[in-house]
Amino acid sequence: MIGTREELTDNLRAVREAIGKAAARAGRDPADVTLIGVTKTLPDSVVTWAADAGLADLGENYVRELAVKRAAAPDARWHFVGPLQSHTAHRLAAIADVVHSAVPGRALARLASRAAREHRRIPVLLQVDDTGVHAGVRPGDASEALRTIDGLDGVEAVGLMTLPPEPRDPEESRPHFARLRELRDELRERVPGLRELSMGMSLDYEIAVEEGATMVRVGTALFGPRPSLDLDR
Repeated sequence: MIGTREELTDNLRAVREAIGKAAARAGRDPADVTLIGVTKTLPDSVVTWAADAGLADLGENYVRELAVKRAAAPDARWHFVGPLQSHTAHRLAAIADVVHSAVPGRALARLASRAAREHRRIPVLLQVDDTGVHAGVRPGDASEALRTIDGLDGVEAVGLMTLPPEPRDPEESRPHFARLRELRDELRERVPGLRELSMGMSLDYEIAVEEGATMVRVGTALFGPRPSLDLDR
């Protein structure tokens, strides 16, 4: 993990420059790419450094950590990027600004119901898995899944998210990212508001930007390697 504000500032500058170069290679405006700093296992002090450095979007994998860290950076836009759990998803209605792991089921229904009671409509991204390895709906089931989400008060589908297998070479992720972009473009004919593509992490975010990502979820490249924690989500 990083040890100083200066180290974080240097990493943030490097990641933003890499996003800019990848966007240029693809003929894109880098302003169309949202950098989300994933704060899993980080202490509150580093979260505060990130906010102070101008990182406006932060992401968290765990509900309990998100509740605590939001207080450390209250002006940030907080993204929940971990798997939804039916026993905690409803708690996100008050603390998450965007949810990236939406899959039809009891957990999403609980989130939507609580958000509706609190007069919120939370942007969510449908998680799509084309590998059979991770959570998410299969590409062929995405259209039906979006219809289910459309029927829920309290949430609004604004895009798609995917998590390909961890690559040995960043290029291994490119086909997964390209397929998600193609699926999003196809589905937008029926759901015009489906604009976001959340794809790409520290190892492959540049490839994701080249393939059309509008959101990249970056942890290690910003904050350094961190020990894993087994937390109650």
